[in-house]
Amino acid sequence: MPPSSSALSDSDSNAMLRLIIDAATGMMAYYEAETLSCRFANHAYATYYGFDPVEMLGMLPWEVMGADNWQAIAPHVERCLRGEHVRYIRQARSPQGLPREIEVRLTPHLEQDTMRGAVVQVIDLSLGRSVQQQLDESEERMRLFSAATHEAILIHREGIVLDANAAMLRLIGYGLDEIRGQSALQYLDKEFWPVALEAIHSRRNASYKATVRHKDGHSIPVEIDGLPMPDGDGTQDFRLVVIRDITAHQQAQAQVRFLAEHDALTRLPNRWYLSEQLEQLISRARLENLAVAVLSLDLKHFSAINDSLGHQAGDQVLCEVAQRLCSCVRGTDLVARAGSDEFIVVLAGGTSRAETELITRQMVAMLEMPCQVAAQQLVIAPAIGISIFPEDGENVETLLRNAGAARYLAKDNSHQAFEFYTPALESRASRMLNQEQLLRQSIALGGFELHYQPQVRTDNGALAGFEALVRWRHPERGLVSPEEFVALAEARGLITAIDRWVLRQACREACAWYAQGMPRVPVAVNMSAQEFRHADLASDVAAVLVETGLPAELLHIELTESTLMHSDAQVQRTLHALQQQGVQLAIDDFGTGYSSLAYLKRHPIHQLKIDRSFITELPGNEDDAAIVTAIVQMAKSLRLRTVAEGVETAAQLALLRTLGCEMAQGYHIAPPMPAEQALQWQKDYCHKLQAQ
Repeated sequence: MPPSSSALSDSDSNAMLRLIIDAATGMMAYYEAETLSCRFANHAYATYYGFDPVEMLGMLPWEVMGADNWQAIAPHVERCLRGEHVRYIRQARSPQGLPREIEVRLTPHLEQDTMRGAVVQVIDLSLGRSVQQQLDESEERMRLFSAATHEAILIHREGIVLDANAAMLRLIGYGLDEIRGQSALQYLDKEFWPVALEAIHSRRNASYKATVRHKDGHSIPVEIDGLPMPDGDGTQDFRLVVIRDITAHQQAQAQVRFLAEHDALTRLPNRWYLSEQLEQLISRARLENLAVAVLSLDLKHFSAINDSLGHQAGDQVLCEVAQRLCSCVRGTDLVARAGSDEFIVVLAGGTSRAETELITRQMVAMLEMPCQVAAQQLVIAPAIGISIFPEDGENVETLLRNAGAARYLAKDNSHQAFEFYTPALESRASRMLNQEQLLRQSIALGGFELHYQPQVRTDNGALAGFEALVRWRHPERGLVSPEEFVALAEARGLITAIDRWVLRQACREACAWYAQGMPRVPVAVNMSAQEFRHADLASDVAAVLVETGLPAELLHIELTESTLMHSDAQVQRTLHALQQQGVQLAIDDFGTGYSSLAYLKRHPIHQLKIDRSFITELPGNEDDAAIVTAIVQMAKSLRLRTVAEGVETAAQLALLRTLGCEMAQGYHIAPPMPAEQALQWQKDYCHKLQAQ
């Protein structure tokens, strides 16, 4: 009878048995007792030792696992071959060299009391232990992370605290035993309870800002993220709450906002914030029918402080002014720094014109008190312009503009430090402002030129030098003499740029003349009194001489008597530094100031220029002749040269020759001329002298 279709042949049974054994997770093999050769190995066993199951058939144990491993397990195999069931655990290394902990079970195969072989089962315990170790390490990492993170972490169920990390305990000032089992809400300020309850009951992710209450009572701004954590059966939610202290963030935001609205140096409100606040004050004053006074203030000659003492000293002055202004106003008033040395003071609360004037006078008195800056005592001279809402303007822009217009006039007023705005002042102030803007444009665009007036010797008529005189090419009026713009340039801090241009241009053009064979006579340039307070004037002059190639002895620098009379240590250092370079120094317009032998002796002066006012009425005016004679004799006794200015007649020149004045300049000799014309004049004049 043929076998049933459901029955398996021996070969099928063997195949199924192998499939089942290969699918087992453990490693299994069969070794013959007599020869110890491998008769079977499942895939896991063969792969563990680096072989193919078929390849392992007939292999001996020491060929499979290596001699060292066989030596360690041979006693266990002998026990099994004696019929004993053996189980042992040992440390081993895989064929790849990896450390392993394995459990081995040896089962003897007996048939009719005859030992036929042994079944070997090997379980790699390292894998399970590795998984457990990873879990343990993961939990440890989470514990360490929770302890180390700066973010506070709290776990609760239905609002009842279950656990918290160290950062959370530090944040609220409680111990874990104090908060566990307590309501999490009690650590929030009450105003945030509704949003917290909504987050708890929603069982969704929730983020919001709140404040937590520290154990000592103070509130801390925080940002909260709540995350649901379902438990095993999903019936109840744990919530993991991450709480970030945002105190530093809020402080940083406040600092950024403060810096955006305030001046970094004086800490006063800046112009932008001032405009915003003034707009609000005007709106309120309009509703309540009140006046608001706007004071625009800057400092006369502030650039001279920066130039002579340095910007650090200038900053110190600005901070001192800010403090003094704040001490003069009321709590409802506003003091702001609008830029550079400009300040704005807003007197709010219905201040009358009379009250405004009183406060302004007190302010001026306070500002003019001497202050110690850079080891020197300085007197600050303010210039203040005042406009009043609503009569002088009904909006911020108009009030500030009109106060600024009045300030421009106050800056040029030597008798009073402040001016109230009136419509009559506006046109004058506008003209002055327009002139300043044109002057600034000309400085930027090089809108100046030099004219040169010759100086000759009185004894033989020889060319002795040139004085360089700056002219402004005014865009509307043509060439303008320095008498019309130097004072404005000094008051607006522009004179330095002009003086430096004059110095460089005069040296450059003089060298050009020498290159064409003209006499190597000195060129004289005028310097503002402010220049000599610059610590870098001497070094700038030296740099220009190197740049242009002009020898130092051919440069004469002219300064006024007032510069010497009010000189400080810096001026003296500058003058001596110029002398050491070889630059010659001359006093311009000598005799019109406080002429003194003392300062002539103290400073390194080489030449006196007698002012034209003493020359004009010569030879007929005996008093002027006596003054000129005295100046000449004094100069000779001090070994100084003399130059007479404004010589317009042959009789004046003849008398100066008789009195012993060495040099002269004026229209009788030649008027100031542009550079090209001065060059031609030199050629003609030298030719005429040679012909005589």
